[in-house]
Amino acid sequence: MRAFDTALPIDAVLGDLAAALRERPNAVLVAPPGAGKTTRVPLALLDEPWTKAGKLIVLEPRRLAARGAASRMAQTLGERVGETVGLRVRLGSRIGPKTRIEVVTEGVFARMILDDPALEGVAAVLFDEFHERSLDADFGLALALDAQGGLREDLRLLVMSATLDGARVAKLLRDAPVIESEGRAFPIETRHRSRDPLKRIEDQVTETILLALNEQPGSQLVFLPGQGEIRRVEERLREKLRDPAVEIAPLYGALDQRDQDRAVLPAPAGKRKIVLATAIAETSLTIEGVRVVIDSGLARVPVYEPDIGVTRLETRRVSRAAADQRRGRAGRTEPGVCYRLWEEAATGALEAFARPEILSADLSPLLLDCAAWGVGDPTTLAFLDLPPAPALKEARALLSNIGALDADGRITPDGRALQALPLPPRLARMVVAAARFGQTGVAADLAALLVERGLGGEAIDLTERLDRFDRERGGRAGDMRRLAEGWARTAERSLAANQPIAVEPLSPGLLLAFAYPDRVAKARAPGSGQYLLANGRGGALEPSQRLARESYIVVAEMTGAAQQARIMAAAAIA
Repeated sequence: MRAFDTALPIDAVLGDLAAALRERPNAVLVAPPGAGKTTRVPLALLDEPWTKAGKLIVLEPRRLAARGAASRMAQTLGERVGETVGLRVRLGSRIGPKTRIEVVTEGVFARMILDDPALEGVAAVLFDEFHERSLDADFGLALALDAQGGLREDLRLLVMSATLDGARVAKLLRDAPVIESEGRAFPIETRHRSRDPLKRIEDQVTETILLALNEQPGSQLVFLPGQGEIRRVEERLREKLRDPAVEIAPLYGALDQRDQDRAVLPAPAGKRKIVLATAIAETSLTIEGVRVVIDSGLARVPVYEPDIGVTRLETRRVSRAAADQRRGRAGRTEPGVCYRLWEEAATGALEAFARPEILSADLSPLLLDCAAWGVGDPTTLAFLDLPPAPALKEARALLSNIGALDADGRITPDGRALQALPLPPRLARMVVAAARFGQTGVAADLAALLVERGLGGEAIDLTERLDRFDRERGGRAGDMRRLAEGWARTAERSLAANQPIAVEPLSPGLLLAFAYPDRVAKARAPGSGQYLLANGRGGALEPSQRLARESYIVVAEMTGAAQQARIMAAAAIA
């Protein structure tokens, strides 16, 4: 096994892990935050005899984590990303002829295995941070196990996490051995501060940040539920902080890659940094100089309502596993401190693990991909938690209504055209429908705005966002435009010999209606901002919004309570 210049806690079990994978095709690795599993394990396995014939694919839950892991491994080898260690994510890949480790996001892997079920040239797939239980990770593992059972008996599968029900995962992986690392990089002190229910979370977080600045040296990583809270805490800090030696850096998914990278860079010499982050910073990420974590204990998660086909965002308490992950960020490079904004006794009342996304997600993408795989009933695949029957029923009804599945649940030619696009089925249908009228460009740009948050600004009116997106010249906007152009070309090819129907340009609202016919909404009263959706649900806009003067709109995104949600993205329709 290869030697490394610096020792990490995970090193103590690397021999056991390598031995397990020589004897068996599957294994589970449980190691605490900061042990070094993400960047050390793939490199350690690289010289194993069974890896000579193929690459190692390492799955990460987010692009930021994937970029960080690839960069750290390449740095360990004294190379650049794209040589031995490569990166494959939605907005940019760096893969070279010498690449033997590919770090990919979970969604990219799902597409990889659907396109190549035998995973030719792949020796092993490593599922990192599996405790997050994203739908893509669960689906990717189910397909990998299916491929291993029927096509690739030699394929190795390794599931890794800091906080995981190892025995349950091991059983799914056909009674795989569980290797546990007890080592932690550095000790972490935990301090609890009880929440005042009369105070806004932003105010209490700001108070704790200022307290920690006085009590502790080093930079801070602050966990908040969403972008809105980050913005409000940043405003409060800029009002109260006058110290030029303290930098404030937001970190969330909708930020441009350069801004994300700037947030995770070490603070300049003589300065401290306060990183205000969402759950994007929970896993597989080391921010140099951070020795203080402040955890609000909250996260914003999507919740799908199958009876009306709407996914809304909901703020919830984090699980104990997520809280442990967050706390672990404080001890990555030196002893640290974690401030938790809840009573110590309340930790025991937190759910042990986050609710798996498969239990609360729109399952139409899963069902369509399963049909493309040749499986009509997803419950026959090896899922850790089976997809719920009501959500599957709703997904089947949606896919049947848009012509993607036939009466027997098999994928149709139209369904193949939708599945060829790496988009949710509703948005894929919008782009394919627009192709019939020769207007895929605008539809693909609209889909880009809905899958890549932050592009085109934050206006609720998607027509405004489209206009701004057309004028954006940043790197992320350019990358996303090129991606959208590829979607448009793929949709146009699905027309085969049929010529597009010549019509006047379709409005963004009409294009959205191809994706969301059930979310065409009628104003309850002129200018009130109150709308009734075709699916029976209520939605609201601030009356001051220009869009609130429209009699009819099509809603793409909502958040809030089930009966009267706040509309987050929409466009007018005649």
